[in-house]
Amino acid sequence: MILLQPLYSLYEWYITRNLEADKMPNHVAIIMDGNRRYSKIQGNMDPIEGHKKGVDTLENVIEWCIDLGINIVTVYAFSTENFNRDKKEVEGLMDLFVQSFLNISTNKKIHKNKIRLNAVGKLELFPKKVRDAIDTAEESTKDYNERMINIAMGYDGRVEIVDAFKKIAREVQKGNIEPDEINEKMINDNLYTAGLEDPNLVIRTSGEERLSGFLLWQSSYSELYFTDSLWPQLRKVDFLRAIRSYTQRQRRFGR
Repeated sequence: MILLQPLYSLYEWYITRNLEADKMPNHVAIIMDGNRRYSKIQGNMDPIEGHKKGVDTLENVIEWCIDLGINIVTVYAFSTENFNRDKKEVEGLMDLFVQSFLNISTNKKIHKNKIRLNAVGKLELFPKKVRDAIDTAEESTKDYNERMINIAMGYDGRVEIVDAFKKIAREVQKGNIEPDEINEKMINDNLYTAGLEDPNLVIRTSGEERLSGFLLWQSSYSELYFTDSLWPQLRKVDFLRAIRSYTQRQRRFGR
């Protein structure tokens, strides 16, 4: 692997120099899949250690995005179904969330690059210690508007859409709006991601080729890219290939 590193570095440089700046995505969404499988192939590694490696990968991806001028990153960290996993793993993940969000609040790179953090999803499902850590991270970055990272937690795209329609239905019931006034913008404004532009590119790692309920409404015109790399093993060259693929596509938006 050490011998291959110079070749990877050369390949990274080659891909980067050929990316057209005016075709770069502004918002990349990522389904970070493969942490548990990574743990299994390591032998007796605890699943939480695989998730910790995944956190390291996310930090790398954020740096790569900064270098490439990608200003918005949205990642799928924890679905509503994930609460049904082994109790020990879920408890370990809750502790890891607390640690990660508190680290974000004091992370020099986050503050140097003025990255605002935003957690989206049914956050009320999480223990108070997790919600408090999220509040700390969001509060520490609330004044930044140059870049953004969104962490989807307790998230399910169908539930998000249902919740949006419930909010709108309550306003109809109160007589504040008429049914015929309901439009795409109104639905957008009632999603967990209200005010956020739709992702240009959705990347999923680990070889699975499905969205698994991630940003179902928002990704209607997103480009999709699937890579076989498990999330903890994602290399910069893998990420650059995804970006290159995006820049080479013709986006027609149904036209």
